Amino acid sequence: MADYKAPVKDMQFILENISRMPQLAQLATFEDATPDMISAILEEAGRVSAEVIAPTNVVGDEQGVKLENGTVKIPDGFAQAYQQYAEGGWGSLQFDPEYGGQGLPYSLSTSVMEMWQSANMSWGLCPLLSQGAVEALYLNGSDELKNAYLPNMVSGEWTGTMNLTEPGAGSDLSVIRSKAVPEGDHYLISGQKIFITWGDHEMADNIIHLVLARLPDAPAGVRGISLFLVPKFLVSENGELGERNDVEVASLEHKLGIHASATCVMAFGENAGAVGYLIGQEGKGLACMFTMMNNARLAVGLQGVAISERAYQQALWYAGDRTQGKAVGFKEEGPILRHADIRRMLMTMKSFTEAGRALAYDACGSLDFAHALEDKELAGKEKARAAYLTPIVKGWCTEVAQEVTSLGVQIHGGMGFIEETGAAQHFRDARILPIYEGTNSIQALDLVGRKTLSDNGVAAESVMEEISVALAQASESARFKEAAGKMQSALDVAKSVTAQLLSESADNEYFSGAVAYNYMMMMGTLCGGWQLLRSGVAAEDKQAQGDSDPYLEAKQLTALFYVDQVLPRYLSYSAVVTTGSDSIMAFTDEHLEAAFS
Repeated sequence: MADYKAPVKDMQFILENISRMPQLAQLATFEDATPDMISAILEEAGRVSAEVIAPTNVVGDEQGVKLENGTVKIPDGFAQAYQQYAEGGWGSLQFDPEYGGQGLPYSLSTSVMEMWQSANMSWGLCPLLSQGAVEALYLNGSDELKNAYLPNMVSGEWTGTMNLTEPGAGSDLSVIRSKAVPEGDHYLISGQKIFITWGDHEMADNIIHLVLARLPDAPAGVRGISLFLVPKFLVSENGELGERNDVEVASLEHKLGIHASATCVMAFGENAGAVGYLIGQEGKGLACMFTMMNNARLAVGLQGVAISERAYQQALWYAGDRTQGKAVGFKEEGPILRHADIRRMLMTMKSFTEAGRALAYDACGSLDFAHALEDKELAGKEKARAAYLTPIVKGWCTEVAQEVTSLGVQIHGGMGFIEETGAAQHFRDARILPIYEGTNSIQALDLVGRKTLSDNGVAAESVMEEISVALAQASESARFKEAAGKMQSALDVAKSVTAQLLSESADNEYFSGAVAYNYMMMMGTLCGGWQLLRSGVAAEDKQAQGDSDPYLEAKQLTALFYVDQVLPRYLSYSAVVTTGSDSIMAFTDEHLEAAFS
């Protein structure tokens, strides 16, 4: 089984050439993000991920988590790995120095987070959710709450969770039933939440739950939902931990993958009521929680990249180690890496992974610019750009992760179906990604509805204009001229399909919902090619300046492979969009049930 090694070189390349880190470092907010600082952080994070966290991956998958006497017991090595994570200050990279953060770019923190997720996705979910909770509290909480809770959450001494889903209220949060009753300076929370990632554990001294609930007089629907901070242990005025709050783990879910992540059913207020504190305004809970959700959606897209990277490294190692037959064109037996179809699968894995990485980092870079730019108009454009790319990052990167991890199993042949190689775990772990933090159907509807139809295609047009500029630059290169032409054809189709989406959605109420998934996959495929072509041109420029690193040649070949072998998929997605909703909506409930009559 291959050891994990963080792809630091590719991460640095993307940060420099795609997510615009040098330009960010010129802004006062991020002046500490120098090349030396970035390199040092990535190198050390790579060491920690490989030496401390990655060794817990297989152990965690085999041991899983257990509920004993109301407490979640975690696999061997998890607590020690988390202690090193917290002591190293890794959870504080992108947060405000006022609360103990380091004030570095979110896009840099994203690179580090990718390493944790590749090393052990089950373990990595704990810091991922914690950072989302910090973000939600920082942007929406009162000064009193922030001062009381953020320093320990930023430092990693306390972790955070997100409590949305309930039995009978999955993606539709408008029907949640958890209650919050005012009592003095706090509220008493009662109700049950399901699918709560790392809802309990013993890695940190306290767990801060962010919980959606309704006040007694709240109206029905989403406008009646408020957000509350509910600590596992109550915190005194001087910051010391007090008695256990009325929060318990009712049970643990037994899952297909991520066995070592505690997915809990949480019971609030089974006795006297769980003490909670309002975050933001009453009735605005969903808006506050979406601060965390948007952060989490980008992070889950990044998990798709991370598990793809791990599967690719495993498959590449196996393909070089496994001897099987004579490949066409070779006279002697050798590693299966020589077989053309193995190389096709490996290159597909590699190109999807690197395209997703660039797309995710680029979206996070826009969030950094939106935060740091003094020009409000430019900052607004960056925010809109990130918002448009977010459902593509979450949806497309996690969908292709299913293919990448499946190819990893295929390359191993029969051994891929055997747990001891590790390939199967990546396949199992990846399967949750299109589901949680908003299913990919929701991401597709978000892209089509909130991000395209609502602004009459302005954000989509802006991104496609960026792609046009990149293609014009690529067409000046002899090596990439043909690839740029193929990308231009894909872009022309995307523009035409977007125009059709805008026009037909106005006349057919079913159209946008029926075509949303394929539209998302079309745009993801296009944006993946855009990012790889940008990367290829940047690599060619560095070569022209005398840099002979083989990595630069590989980067260009990856871009060319994607355009030739992967990009043509946009035609099937776009063709489905143009056919509209008739065949879907004509198939009635009666037709669906006919086979069972």
